[in-house]
Amino acid sequence: MTPTRFYYPSPGFSIYWKSGNGKKLAEKLTGNFPAKAAIEQFIPRLFETDELADRVIREVYQVHGFKQADQWITQLLDGEKGKDVPESLHQIIIQITHKPSWLNPEWLEKGAALCRRSGSIGLMVLRNYCLMGGYESSAINKPLVFTGALKKGAAKRLTETTEFWVRIVGENAITSTQNGLKECLKIRLMHAYARVSILDEGKWRESDWGAPLNQWDMLATNLGFSIIFLDGIRKLGMKPTQEEIRGLFHFWKYVGYLLGTPESYFPESESEAIRAIYAWTITQAPADEDTLALALALTLEPLDGPFPDKNWQKKLVYKTHLGYNWYFLGKASCETMQLPKTIWRIFPPIQRFFVNLGQPFVHLSTKSYQRSVKRNRKAQTKVVNAYLESHGRKTITGR
Repeated sequence: MTPTRFYYPSPGFSIYWKSGNGKKLAEKLTGNFPAKAAIEQFIPRLFETDELADRVIREVYQVHGFKQADQWITQLLDGEKGKDVPESLHQIIIQITHKPSWLNPEWLEKGAALCRRSGSIGLMVLRNYCLMGGYESSAINKPLVFTGALKKGAAKRLTETTEFWVRIVGENAITSTQNGLKECLKIRLMHAYARVSILDEGKWRESDWGAPLNQWDMLATNLGFSIIFLDGIRKLGMKPTQEEIRGLFHFWKYVGYLLGTPESYFPESESEAIRAIYAWTITQAPADEDTLALALALTLEPLDGPFPDKNWQKKLVYKTHLGYNWYFLGKASCETMQLPKTIWRIFPPIQRFFVNLGQPFVHLSTKSYQRSVKRNRKAQTKVVNAYLESHGRKTITGR
């Protein structure tokens, strides 16, 4: 069965690849884009879900409650034997704590280090390219609408996404049971809980949208953190090395594996990633009213939220983010999502110029590289912690 959300070629994303920023991204592709027939082979993934995580929700959370479930998870991650723990929870803990044979700690850390080295630039890319760009797809955002994301406000999702990203890219964080693994399990079960809740409500139309939070959409989200993130930091003047790029894709393959997506789905090179994100984007249906509502909510988030606290600062941040939106997404996408034009579109190219000037000094020596990672990570956590504090959230510590 082909759901109606499969729309080839996508009217919005076709422009991105032909004349928008995607055209420059396509220049890094080795060979040709996949044809329609090849892309259609991925349609079954729209109906695939993380069945093990769904079982945990139904057998653990819905039966024993959140408090007991969280207590068991803490015990199991600490290496203790939880009493009367359901088998599905045992299985998911075994899965995430198992180190796959393909996992390379050196590549893992190089990818995480690139994310830390991106500093506040990386945060801008995540918010204004990866997150806002994803809103143009009406289908992938349907679960957000069903779970009440609009009513909860854009700040909640932005805070959760940014906090997750910053925590797991910390030095050696992703392999720690008390940090990266725990964070990934939390997000994985959050996705499963949303999926099970949506399906139990009985209003989801699988023939239109596929399964909620399906494996192809999960892959697309992961690609946002890898290939789109890479494209974004380059657009702002950073020059990642080939080792960093290889590490970035390795890192997000492992994160995707921890989040419950089959490891074979993930690209291991930039060219493979471009093909994968093309195949997903080029089949997306046109933007709809939910797209506009989500985009508007994220746009107004600086004005509506507690951070920053002064009105002039709120207006400045609001206009700055819009400038990045227009720079990353281009005219067609921003007009589709009805994002206001702003003179601040001139700021990212200026920033790119100065960031580009400093890149040769980053790679002068191992010490200079390490200083750059440390300095930018400090700036990164400073920005995030100020935001988290304003929302009453626990701040991030560590490197």
